[in-house]
Amino acid sequence: MSADHPPSAARLEIVRAEIRKAALGNGRDPASITLVAISKTFGVENILPVIEAGQRVFGENRVQEAKTKWPALKERFPDTALHLVGPLQSNKAREAVALFDAIHTVDRPKIAAALAEEMARAGRKLKLFIEVNTGAESQKAGVLPSTADAFIAECRNTYKLSIAGLMCIPPLDEAPAPHFALLAKIAKRNGLNALSMGMSADFASAIAFGATHVRIGTAIFGART
Repeated sequence: MSADHPPSAARLEIVRAEIRKAALGNGRDPASITLVAISKTFGVENILPVIEAGQRVFGENRVQEAKTKWPALKERFPDTALHLVGPLQSNKAREAVALFDAIHTVDRPKIAAALAEEMARAGRKLKLFIEVNTGAESQKAGVLPSTADAFIAECRNTYKLSIAGLMCIPPLDEAPAPHFALLAKIAKRNGLNALSMGMSADFASAIAFGATHVRIGTAIFGART
């Protein structure tokens, strides 16, 4: 492998060092930031070296794809945690609750109701994040910032869900910092401590605004084909 393309374990170490640097530079404990390695589209052969290098939290975009890879991996490495970072359909709630440990994309009452029902049925408590569409982009999922407070209250009061925090994906063509600041503000006024924000290109900025979970794929696994 050429020097231009270090193996994924080496890239993981670089990302960890950058997270540590960003945390310390903002007066934060690096241990307060969870690195979610986004393994979507990558096969078991790509994921194994990253697990063997000590990474234990992974993110997948689709329930169906995760089902093909993770049951066997979790059997081999029972201390791994799997986070769903892509959209969830209510008819996949049962499978999602069985397979994932956290869901970052709760964005409508139907999903909240389905997750509440399935978690009660399965006797599992997943870490739940509400996705906020900070850029109010019509093609993107997530609740609008103007309705976020009401939806958080609905999840808590109507569906009796314990909400850990909020998640956002800033618009590609805008500076991410104002979106991170907005998400942090909504979280603070609702008493939420977890912030899932920041990806390969902007996680240092997200950490400056209080990210507790950074979702990093390309910087670890390389470019997707």
